[in-house]
Amino acid sequence: MKKELILELFRQFEDACYLYNKIECWSARDLQRILGYTEWRNFLNAVEKAKIACENVGVAVPDHFVDVNKMIEIGKGGQREVDDVALTRYACYLIAQNGDPSKNEIAFAQTYFAVQTRKQEIIEQRLLDVDRVSARDKLSKSEKKLSGIIYERGVDDRGFAIIRSKGDRALFGGYSTNEMKKKLAIPDGRPLADFLPTLTIKAKDFATELTSHNAIEKDLRGENQISSEHVENNQAVRKILIERGVKPEALPPADDVRKIQRKLDADEKKLLKDAKRKK
Repeated sequence: MKKELILELFRQFEDACYLYNKIECWSARDLQRILGYTEWRNFLNAVEKAKIACENVGVAVPDHFVDVNKMIEIGKGGQREVDDVALTRYACYLIAQNGDPSKNEIAFAQTYFAVQTRKQEIIEQRLLDVDRVSARDKLSKSEKKLSGIIYERGVDDRGFAIIRSKGDRALFGGYSTNEMKKKLAIPDGRPLADFLPTLTIKAKDFATELTSHNAIEKDLRGENQISSEHVENNQAVRKILIERGVKPEALPPADDVRKIQRKLDADEKKLLKDAKRKK
């Protein structure tokens, strides 16, 4: 395929992209033209095949194929309304995969949307990683804050460790911190929270913030009072999760948050190097 054709197809695909409900989409009518289909009904067959492929992998078809209307130009400057389909990047990828790769337009589309879909997956995963690392950092700060508050109220480091452990037992349905670490096969010497999924980290953080708040508001003092408060807060958070169908102790472990942080740091350094190289 000639470079000029590649650049032209790239421009056409980029120009055809538009936002539909804040999501990047392509008009099926535009895609029909770009991919070289002369008949709308023939292109609709490709769309239907793509819907079946989407359904077969367990992805919700309405999330990627949305029936809409489109105004098209007709003779003498007039317009008329025609049926159209708003297609997500993934939908376009499936349509291209069901096309004839011997056609330059189809071959290009297969590569274009495969790469673009992969880029989106990478971005989404990075955002999830950043969210988890941020949640873990927030929990550390919340625990440090609680430690300072209860230290002023007669609880030492040993007492804080006991309070935190009782909170874990309340959140994890009777499992102690050490029992959860064994259940999730967490290495000795590493904190439980470093291997918890983001939802559980945020649940622990919320319960910890509640305890800090109420320790001051209720003027709680001593290990027993603050421990009871922390247990009640974790039980309340657990109740919400259970009502939403989530058992914290049943969730699988996540990747080591330190490993995720190192990956994010490495990606950041690479981006900086690439940016300097382009200058």
